Amino acid sequence: METNPVFQVSTSDERRADVIVEAAGRLFFGAGFARVSMDDLARELGMSKKTIYRHFPDKRSLLATVLDRQFAAAERTLAAATEDAEGQPFGVRVQRFLIAAGTELGRIGAAQLATGRGGDAMLRQFVEQRTDAVVYQRLDELFREGHRQGLLSAPPELLSEITRGVLERLLTSQLPHELEWTAADLLRATVDTVLYGAIRPTGQGIGDERPRALIPTARDDDQEVGP
Repeated sequence: METNPVFQVSTSDERRADVIVEAAGRLFFGAGFARVSMDDLARELGMSKKTIYRHFPDKRSLLATVLDRQFAAAERTLAAATEDAEGQPFGVRVQRFLIAAGTELGRIGAAQLATGRGGDAMLRQFVEQRTDAVVYQRLDELFREGHRQGLLSAPPELLSEITRGVLERLLTSQLPHELEWTAADLLRATVDTVLYGAIRPTGQGIGDERPRALIPTARDDDQEVGP
């Protein structure tokens, strides 16, 4: 039986598109989206711009494809972090999720894109929607779960709103450089600061003595987390 030549062409085109997306991701996240031109990408790939445009009509559509793949990878990472933390104290689960989320959003450059640096209005909306679906909806559910279990002394909606703002601000902050802390250190300390007094051990009621934070600070990596 003869091989269908149309299938061969479509497979080749699909592979070429993958190569373009991978190269674009390296350049966009390395030098910055705004600094990389389609000419730069063509030189990197050793192919003509015409070939690139056959797969992606413009730079924005190419970045959208790159980001879609990056968010898909982030979603897998967060799912794995959530699964790995199953059975751990609630504070540990929150900590691990937020550190993983901050790391992934920082890798993607989501905060810069969502605030207009390096993208246009449509891309900002795309990034906001994907960030909400991949990160914040999961975070909201985690806080609601803590509330149902009686582990939170503050409304889950308030904690979600506070944590969203802090996480987004930290992604564009100069504090890691100024304090000579890693991003993971800073996120760990921030989670502890934001949630101190909000998470209480099982069985402690509202109005009881304020508990010690369940989440270790940035420099307490080797200490056990406990009530």
